[in-house]
Amino acid sequence: MVSLTLCRCTRIACLFLLAFLASPVRSAKLIPPAEAPAILDKIYSFDLDGAEDAAKRMQRERPAHPLGYLLEAEALWWRIWCTSAEFRYGMTDARRRPKRGPDQHYLDLAATASSLATAQLQQGDSAGMQFYAGMADAAAARLYGLRGESRNTARFGVRAREHFLRAKALDPGLADSDLGLGLYNYYVDTLSAMARILRFFMGIPGGSKQEGVRLLEHAIADGVLTSSLARFYLAMNLHRYDQQYERALAVIDPLTEQYPANPLFQLARGDLLAKLGRKQQALLCYRAASAAPLRDSECQARILQLVRASITALGLQQEPGTP
Repeated sequence: MVSLTLCRCTRIACLFLLAFLASPVRSAKLIPPAEAPAILDKIYSFDLDGAEDAAKRMQRERPAHPLGYLLEAEALWWRIWCTSAEFRYGMTDARRRPKRGPDQHYLDLAATASSLATAQLQQGDSAGMQFYAGMADAAAARLYGLRGESRNTARFGVRAREHFLRAKALDPGLADSDLGLGLYNYYVDTLSAMARILRFFMGIPGGSKQEGVRLLEHAIADGVLTSSLARFYLAMNLHRYDQQYERALAVIDPLTEQYPANPLFQLARGDLLAKLGRKQQALLCYRAASAAPLRDSECQARILQLVRASITALGLQQEPGTP
């Protein structure tokens, strides 16, 4: 029981998500390199090979900037999320992952981005570099959290939170930091009484779900780089914890409209439609997920498995030869 509670406690910090959305820049302190928007579109369109290649090219051309390493890590994260996902409780989600060899490259990318951001912060404090430093630590925290490594999750997650808070202190209008801060507040307020006791002894600050939702909505509305992932995880949380299916559907709809080839967005939307009893619409989403052109064979196999489980849960007659 304590082990289970501890695993739940690790979710406080692990789900700070490294994510970037190509959108008009609203803050002069957070201007990404010109090539970033195209890489972001590749990530969210699930052209992960193309995104990784472009991110590596950015690293070669801008070796001192952390963003190229963060973008490559983000593309890798979607592979990790895809291959770790399972269909339970009527929804697809990445809940647990064993430690695997390829994970080290992801952690190395996060460490490199953190070192580059820290080096620039030593030359002069800025909201932008504090944000990048926070995202680098958050990238490590979320993988450790998925693997159930509570100490590493807490250490990197709390450190990420400190960077986000410093970024907001330097630039109160930096809505991108509200992705990490919003998720932190939301998750810490969903813990059980026992998990909150463990949180206290682990030295992890408290939070408020209502404040978390407000911050996530701010990131969606005004984030320069984090709007899309704030939207995805707000929808997931409204589904998972609050059972606000209609509201969650309204939040995620723009993602499937903008990125119809992303199978995970389609699965998430289909799960919500299924919970609302709109089974035929859910089936269309599941079919769209199964038709997504994926180059990663492991991810493709997992998507087809998730689609089969999702459709079976609908209780509809399947045609021969369909997933």
